[in-house]
Amino acid sequence: MVWQFASRYFRAKKSTNAINIIAWVSVAAIAIGTGALIVILSVFNGFEGLVKSLYSSFYPAIKVVPASGKTLLLTPAQLQAIGHTPGVAAYSEVVEEKAVLRYGDEPTIAVLKGVDSSYNRVTDVKGNIVRGRFDIGDETAYRAVLGLELEGALGVDVEHSMVPVTVYVPRRNVNAFVTPEDALNNGVLYPAGTFAIQQEFNSKYVITHINFLRGLLELKPGEMSALEVAAAPGVNQNELKGRLQRLLGASYKVQTRYEQNQSLYAIMQTEKWAVYVILSFIMIIAAFNMIGSLYMLVIEKEKDITILKAMGARKSLIMRIFLTEGLIIAGIGTLLGFVLGGGFCLIQQHFGIIRLEGTSFLVDAYPVSMHLADFGLVLITILVIGLAASWYPARRAAVEAISLKAT
Repeated sequence: MVWQFASRYFRAKKSTNAINIIAWVSVAAIAIGTGALIVILSVFNGFEGLVKSLYSSFYPAIKVVPASGKTLLLTPAQLQAIGHTPGVAAYSEVVEEKAVLRYGDEPTIAVLKGVDSSYNRVTDVKGNIVRGRFDIGDETAYRAVLGLELEGALGVDVEHSMVPVTVYVPRRNVNAFVTPEDALNNGVLYPAGTFAIQQEFNSKYVITHINFLRGLLELKPGEMSALEVAAAPGVNQNELKGRLQRLLGASYKVQTRYEQNQSLYAIMQTEKWAVYVILSFIMIIAAFNMIGSLYMLVIEKEKDITILKAMGARKSLIMRIFLTEGLIIAGIGTLLGFVLGGGFCLIQQHFGIIRLEGTSFLVDAYPVSMHLADFGLVLITILVIGLAASWYPARRAAVEAISLKAT
């Protein structure tokens, strides 16, 4: 019965056209706000997915690092146990160290990353080569794969130049030296390829053979900065982390991809929720139209309310009727907003009508990714706002004094 009264009040022609107009303005305001929320959240999802895909090309699913110090040493038995752990697809030994590179006259600071032959099974750097090839060389001639911006900073031509890049790293356990050169180890790398993933990586990383770095840093055989692990498809990273942590013990720290980039992911989530809160406040402002519409409807239906009360209707029934009226307005606006927002996102996904200006982006148009959870969140938000906006007019109708005077 409550739904019948509320739906009839919404559809019926009012004595004053302004009430109808304000009601549909309320619907339109909620629809536009809902559509904007869906679009904005979907764009954030798109950028988040893009960033995660870029970072997953460089960062492994799981990374084992020392609990203290800069290097760790895993025995062959430990490595074999890691390889046989359920959920582990592959692993690669890695050594990282800052170094000074010299190609020509200008020195450049970079991060050298020494990897073994299994590295391409753990990450997808090889799939992001834009010039040359992925080749880290061997003991005959060690080679380097440089980030795109770093290649430009050094002035290297990886496809044509045969001139090596000279690498300088600090020597270990050197307390006294006569000349600065005595405190440095140096070697040469022959440029082989260039990768382009994300500016953070492109501007500072050089990938080479792990034995080259072990020799320069005077590390023991098997000593490494980290062990990077690839998870099998469908494996939960947190569960795999737990298995490896129990296997290795407290001397080692096991990190998921999220924990390796925790600050980045936290910033992205914070930005998304901040925009959601701001747009929700805009929706609250839009709900004032609904308050005005319902309040005018209460005035319009004073006679009906009086008759219902005279027939024995409780205040709670009157209040539910007008709360339902508010939910109808909010519900219609929400459904229209879902159609508008979802339709726009589908068009953007397929045709990319809103383009990104500039030429340095990896994508041409704003990425969007619709999540069912966002639709649920927006629906709950609008319904809560609709109930809150309907409460005062509904209460006003419920406490309306009974008057049976002839009109």
